[in-house]
Amino acid sequence: MRLLSWNVQWCRGLDGAVDPARIAAEARRVDPDVICLQEVAANFPELPGSAGEDQPHALMHALPEYEGCLVSGVDLPAPNGRRSRFGNLILSRLRVGRVLRHSLPWPPRDGPSMPRSAVEAVVDAPFGPVRVLTTHLEYYSARHRAAQIARLREILGEGSEGEGDDGPFRAMPWPSGAIVCGDFNLPPEDPLHSGIGEFLVDSWQALNPGQPHPHTFRVHERDEGESPYCCDYVFVTTDLAPRLAAMRVDGANRASDHQPLIVELR
Repeated sequence: MRLLSWNVQWCRGLDGAVDPARIAAEARRVDPDVICLQEVAANFPELPGSAGEDQPHALMHALPEYEGCLVSGVDLPAPNGRRSRFGNLILSRLRVGRVLRHSLPWPPRDGPSMPRSAVEAVVDAPFGPVRVLTTHLEYYSARHRAAQIARLREILGEGSEGEGDDGPFRAMPWPSGAIVCGDFNLPPEDPLHSGIGEFLVDSWQALNPGQPHPHTFRVHERDEGESPYCCDYVFVTTDLAPRLAAMRVDGANRASDHQPLIVELR
């Protein structure tokens, strides 16, 4: 099973162009079974380079062999009478079972912030069903990130197959193994990263012990005084760690301000 995780910056490349079709083409080039995207926008023309396009719809149209699962942490009224949405998208060409959409904590503001969320889909991997969650944690506030990580830990302990036979009570497989990926907005040396390590395994560290994480942000573009660093991760539960086969970061990609992460499990 190959998984791609990527913060696509509302499909805006380093050339300033917003192009969902380019993101879809770059994803297809990796040939992933599951695609996890963060910062996908719909009807936000005020974002730089955007014309307010419905990016989830455009991405799913460009990748018709994938089933889409969307969650919008931000859902606001727009002057044109439509809704403006900003969130995370899972696309899977593996069969999708139960899909859940989780709101993450949004404590009282101590600076700029937005509501954050995670989307979860149970997919039928070749080795059995697995939970896949993708998220994008708060950028400006460590306090918010800490609360959101605590909630992710709770989410991993929730859920069941259900007990009904039909309708909305219908039982579905509910595996213990989970992949949690996305933009966590914290570097590897942050104590919160160690906190995540109390209940999840960092795929890069598991496969490359002692080696520093490849940079995933500000690799090709940064302001004066800024440095590239890693803030995007793919974590797995301990039962899936032995299945990790490979992980790489596409450091040459310029279709977003973040670099794509590709992980394979056997």
